[in-house]
Amino acid sequence: MTLIRLQPPGWPPPRGYAHGLLGEGRLVVIGGQVGCDAEGRFAQGFVAQARRALENILAVLGEAGGGPEHVARLSWFVTDMRAYRASLQELGLAYRAVMGRCFPAMTLVEVGALVEEEALLEIEATAILPGG
Repeated sequence: MTLIRLQPPGWPPPRGYAHGLLGEGRLVVIGGQVGCDAEGRFAQGFVAQARRALENILAVLGEAGGGPEHVARLSWFVTDMRAYRASLQELGLAYRAVMGRCFPAMTLVEVGALVEEEALLEIEATAILPGG
């Protein structure tokens, strides 16, 4: 199964995300992942935490037999929008290293705080796997 990009006529194409995706199959909902390893050690810096959070998402998704191509939506919660914007180029490289060229529907918002004090961001995901 392939997720189909939804691109309304006349809308500018998005860069790094999709306006929407259409898919049919089994739904996988992944709770917010932060940038720490299995022992609870946080990666240092915004980009390193983002990469680790994405790796954690794929680890959970892998338990359902899925991969980055099945991710239909990512919701990012960042504690510092300036840090996000300042790291876009490096973040893009880290994102592609983990997710490849899969660009799901995406939301990104700045929040006042996260539960984990060391977390600079948290990412939740929704995936659609083939099958019924």
